[in-house]
Amino acid sequence: MINQTLSKNAESSAPDMKLFYACFISLVTTAFGFILRAIVLPQWGVDFKLTQTQLGEIAGVGLWPFAISIVLFSLVIDRIGYKTAMFFAVFCHIASAIITIFATGYWMLYIGSFICAIGNGTVEAVANPVVATMFPKQKIKWLSRLHAGWAGGLVLGGLMALLLGVNTQWEYKIALILIPTLIYGVMTISRKFPVNERVQAGVSYKEMLQEVGAGGALIIVALIVFQLGAVFAWPTAANIVITLLITAGFGYYTRSFGQPLFIILLLIMIPLATTELGTDSWITDLMTPEMNKIGFQAGWVLIYTSAIMFALRFFAGPISHRFSSPGLLAICSAIAAVGLYVMSFSAGSLILIAATIYGLGKSFFWPTMLGMVSERFPKGGALTLNITGGLGMIAAGVIGAGILGFIQDKSVDQKITAYDRTHQTAIHNTYVTEQKTSLFGDYKALDQTKLATANANEQLTVTTIRDGAKKEALRYIVIFPLIMLASYLLLILYFKSKGGYKAIALNQTEELEATPY
Repeated sequence: MINQTLSKNAESSAPDMKLFYACFISLVTTAFGFILRAIVLPQWGVDFKLTQTQLGEIAGVGLWPFAISIVLFSLVIDRIGYKTAMFFAVFCHIASAIITIFATGYWMLYIGSFICAIGNGTVEAVANPVVATMFPKQKIKWLSRLHAGWAGGLVLGGLMALLLGVNTQWEYKIALILIPTLIYGVMTISRKFPVNERVQAGVSYKEMLQEVGAGGALIIVALIVFQLGAVFAWPTAANIVITLLITAGFGYYTRSFGQPLFIILLLIMIPLATTELGTDSWITDLMTPEMNKIGFQAGWVLIYTSAIMFALRFFAGPISHRFSSPGLLAICSAIAAVGLYVMSFSAGSLILIAATIYGLGKSFFWPTMLGMVSERFPKGGALTLNITGGLGMIAAGVIGAGILGFIQDKSVDQKITAYDRTHQTAIHNTYVTEQKTSLFGDYKALDQTKLATANANEQLTVTTIRDGAKKEALRYIVIFPLIMLASYLLLILYFKSKGGYKAIALNQTEELEATPY
């Protein structure tokens, strides 16, 4: 009788793997939205006559609104319920697909991408704390497996889109996102979601907010408000006032500056997201010239690196046990820096080698950072975990995707000016005439309409210069993983001075066993 009772208790407390896979497929859906847009991005530039910076803004709005939804839902998700939030995500993914498919220009593409990002943020607002709660003693392992869904979605969505062929209209490729959307929507209906570990442990709502504090609020609020200000053309003074008012209100209520280590991790998340997602959002377009030379669609680069990431994340258990979180992230930062640098001058088969190095480097970035935040700040519940992911997405969207487009346009501007000076031509004055403004400053871009009327020699000259600028843009991004490397090495030294890296468990009076490096 006793054995039967123990057996039933064990069974009832066992994680619901069907729920885990519903969360897994919801992450697959977010990846579909990302890679399908990345693959058709060059075609949008041609069909709608968009500049590289405009393409970067569309790629960016597919990322940064994630922060709005993930933060807002994290504040209320324990009250409205995880299932309600997940159904809202389903609605967003369906709506974004419809708007994008029927787009007639820049703004409809922008709005469709915005709604998709809102849905993606909602998915992670649910999936991350649910999985962390389901596996409280193996957070890195299972968060890595959860985020293997992102990598797997990149591979599956990319393969499906590429196998449709270059002659298939991009609208059909965008529609592919509806497949995983309907699957995770149906799977969610019958599942029962767990109570967050923060709630289970009796940690109050205010205590959760105090982990973030005014310092953490300032960082995330400033990025969101200034990006909204850029979209709606608010004056800088208005952005500053709104940011300070929200931050002051949050600080007044919580009476806390926030955990210093958490704020440091938030700052490190900016270069991390730029290195991974900012680069991935552009990699198809950046590698198109070189991949065309060897007879392949450029999307294969992203699919290949994502396949590496999927395998490593899904089988992350032994690796996550071998190294501490900051140790693993330091190693990955060094590898990613090498991969991006080599990719910036790669040609032919060397592209495969460079992509392999980069794929190995980026594999553990996102889930390990989320895992480290969840391990060190469990009192923060869904909020600290999801603010970290939200900050990463907005950094990738605003800084990563945008800066790569800006770098290309500025590089083309400068190189064509230098070419004119050397060859006594007037290509710049004729074709680089589009005056634009972005978050990173004013710039001049190629006028695609005028360029289409250029003679063959001038078109070849401009195309050659533009193709060179695409690859060289990756070289500028190397600074971000180098910043991460330095940051994680300092964290390793900090934890070493404290006796080693330790995960904190809410239901225990002591920290879990330390990992020395």
